[in-house]
Amino acid sequence: MTTDRAALKQAVHDKLLSMESAELATAIAHYEAFLQDSQMDERETHDKDDQVAARENADLAAAFDTPVQTHHAKIDVIENMDFSLTDTVGPGALVSFNRRNFIIAVSTARFEVDGVTYMGISPQSPIYKAMVGAKAGESFEHNGRSFVIDDVL
Repeated sequence: MTTDRAALKQAVHDKLLSMESAELATAIAHYEAFLQDSQMDERETHDKDDQVAARENADLAAAFDTPVQTHHAKIDVIENMDFSLTDTVGPGALVSFNRRNFIIAVSTARFEVDGVTYMGISPQSPIYKAMVGAKAGESFEHNGRSFVIDDVL
């Protein structure tokens, strides 16, 4: 059974890393497209509309730099976090409660692995702070509600 749990945890880790890598690639593509459109050929004459469009594209490229940096940071966290099996809620743990499944690493949208839905939550999130250190069968309080942890791996 340990091997199956380890394989599940590895599959969730791999999906999390793959998802963030895809988000990074999309953010980079947007950044590069707007950056390219912001550059004007100096050998041509440009009217005011061309200059305005180039400036707007430069602003959009700058706006896409933040998601690029964010996804780089998330990938760095995922690649450097310990995802070994555990029985205690902490960074790198898979946690199940209230018929929901979470991976403690970085915040993400919901994603599926083998037909099961997961969501990444950050160790800085309030819900994580409420359950850190707990084990399966233990309860924690969050937003005035009590939850019982079903499983940790």
